[in-house]
Amino acid sequence: MSEIRTLAEHAALVQGLRVPAAYPHPVGEIDVIETHISSVLLAGEFAYKLKKPVNLGFVDFSSLKRRRRYCREELRLNRRGAPSLYLDVVPITGDLRNPHVGDCLETVIEYAVRMRRFAADARLDQLARAGVLGRAHIDRLAASVAAYHGQCRAASAGSAFGSPELILRWTRENIAYLERAQLAPADARRIKALCAWTEAEFERRAPVFEQRRSAGRVRECHGDLHLGNLVLLHDTPVLFDCIEFNDELRYIDVINDIAFTFMDLIDHGLVPLAWRFLGAYLEHTGDYEGLATLRFYAVYRALVRAKIALIRRAQPDTPAAEKAADLAAQSRYIEVAHSLADPRPPQLILTCGVTGSGKTTVAQVLSEQLGAVRVRSDLERKRLYGVAATDHFAAVASIGDGLYDSTATERTYARLHALASTILDAGTTAIVDASFLQRVHRQVFFDLARAHGVQFSIVECVAPPATLRARIAQRTAQGDDASDATGEVLAHQLGMRESLSTEEQTFAIQVDTDAELANLETRCICLSRKLRSDPGRGARVGPTTAC
Repeated sequence: MSEIRTLAEHAALVQGLRVPAAYPHPVGEIDVIETHISSVLLAGEFAYKLKKPVNLGFVDFSSLKRRRRYCREELRLNRRGAPSLYLDVVPITGDLRNPHVGDCLETVIEYAVRMRRFAADARLDQLARAGVLGRAHIDRLAASVAAYHGQCRAASAGSAFGSPELILRWTRENIAYLERAQLAPADARRIKALCAWTEAEFERRAPVFEQRRSAGRVRECHGDLHLGNLVLLHDTPVLFDCIEFNDELRYIDVINDIAFTFMDLIDHGLVPLAWRFLGAYLEHTGDYEGLATLRFYAVYRALVRAKIALIRRAQPDTPAAEKAADLAAQSRYIEVAHSLADPRPPQLILTCGVTGSGKTTVAQVLSEQLGAVRVRSDLERKRLYGVAATDHFAAVASIGDGLYDSTATERTYARLHALASTILDAGTTAIVDASFLQRVHRQVFFDLARAHGVQFSIVECVAPPATLRARIAQRTAQGDDASDATGEVLAHQLGMRESLSTEEQTFAIQVDTDAELANLETRCICLSRKLRSDPGRGARVGPTTAC
């Protein structure tokens, strides 16, 4: 037979491949997963992915030659993130009623990417739905994605990839598709508002898009990094099923890539984990400047998912039950986009206290609950000097030596100040995790809050000396934290810290961290509610307010 040209012929081929005799290896029951552009047959220990003969503008699989090309590209690109899953490209021969996989002696009617099969419930979207996707998963995911991006090649200087013009074109095309659809009145109103927001936000961030392209932040990324394309293998998150069919959708800003994961966690109702993922990724990469583009990309990603739901509903091979689910998903994604475009006003929060006082733990919980980004002095001090976060220098952690002399300390506070300003400029709450033992350092950040016109709060963390010493000893034994502080450092800090002034106490909250972790977390969640809802718990400062 000639090559497959229609969705009906494709569906007939898939039906023919549901017979065990079509495969050159033992096969039991054969399951099929359908997307808007592919069919995946789960047969025995393998999965076979066939591309549908569609041309949707952003993807063109309309000819056998194109499908073969993109099967090969899929294999090449996905071996970057999942080399153990992607095996080869195999031909399918015979005819629609009697197809054969991997038989090269007959005329080829289709091609498939052959993958090693994995348990469907190991995908991160399934873990999320089951309520078992946890913080440890998210931390490992952030580390995996940061490492992946670190190995992705940057777009060539002469290419248009990641240019402001290209970014705007894709976002406009996506919104235009949704505007042409028959949407519910509420959804149509939101799309109209999101169209206006997108244009305004693009104008606001256009210089940043160009700066990031020049800085090499546009790379050959994954392009489709939602939870359904992440799988837990041997307790490690693995990236699979990246975009192979369109270079413009793959060569993108790394923040555009992680914005999909961030948005998808929010869509799954896991807002604290979304912010934990974002914060961990930024701590690994130091790419805080990219925050300025995050909401633009996250809104875009939500609307892409709404568009995909619309496409699926329109395809004749989509079952009626799935059409109903796609309709619900379409409205849900539009709602998510609308919420992302309307964030809470940002704040500036300091967590202060001596080493071992629990300020890093408190800052982490607050960042997840408030939708904030934390910056840590321990990490940024080492980043300034090109030192890995987990490299420890107990010998130089003695007072006033090496990375901990007065010059290094001043450089570190200047770096934290610059990062906090960057985060606030992005419209995001900044939490600065440092000892802040001296008033002069706290004053500088109060002035920063005043310059930005945002609420300012100090969260002072305290614990008994015995608890402080025990925590330091445990942290040193584990060796997995960025802090180098020792008992001697603690003794020095206790002797030189400057207590909060009467004025500072008016916008400070003291947290006794001498509690079990679960209890401390509950108290931090209550604290986040106060910070979010009660301006009286912090100082709302403006450009003319004196400290």
